[in-house]
Amino acid sequence: MNRIMVMGASAGAGKSTFAKKLGEILNYEVYHLDALFWKPDWIEANLDEFRTSQEKIALTSRWIIEGNYSNSYDIRVAQADTIIYIDAPRLLCLYRVLKRWITHLGKTRSDMGKGCNEKMEWSFLTFIWTTYYPRKEKMKKRFEEIQQTSPKKNIIVLQNKAEIANFLHELQTKHTILS
Repeated sequence: MNRIMVMGASAGAGKSTFAKKLGEILNYEVYHLDALFWKPDWIEANLDEFRTSQEKIALTSRWIIEGNYSNSYDIRVAQADTIIYIDAPRLLCLYRVLKRWITHLGKTRSDMGKGCNEKMEWSFLTFIWTTYYPRKEKMKKRFEEIQQTSPKKNIIVLQNKAEIANFLHELQTKHTILS
C-alpha cells in the first residue's frame, strides 16, 4: 500500500477523517482534493490546474489522496495500488455534513482550501440526497471494471464504524511490528 485513494459514497462519509488517521499510521502525506480544488472564498480551480496538481502528486512514490471528484478520477486510479471506499449510509452522511457545518461554522477546516470558511447550502444537501444511490451504483461498476482490467489493484470497501476501526487497528498493529 503505497499509493492510496480514499473515496466515499458521499460527502460526509468520513473520507477526510479516515485519510488523516491512515496517514498518521503509515506516515504518508495526505492530500485532500477539496483543498486542491477550492481557492480562497470558494473560487473553483480551473480543471487543468486541478488535474495538473493531482498528476504531480500521483507520480510520487507514496501518497493518500482523499476525495471523489469524478473529473480527475482517471489520474488517481491509474497510479493507485489501493482504493479504499467508505460506504456510509445516506442518512449518516447527511448528519455528518450538518454536524460538520455547525462544528466549523465560520472556520476553515484543515481538509479545505485556505479561506473557505464552512458554509451550508440547500443545493449541497439536495445533491447528497439525490445523487447518493446513482453514485454508489457508478462506483460499484467502476470497481468491477478495475478488478477486470487491473486485478492487482487492492479495492477495500469499509461499510461501518466497526470495519473502519478494525482496518485501522490491524494496520496500526502491522505497522508497529514492522517499525
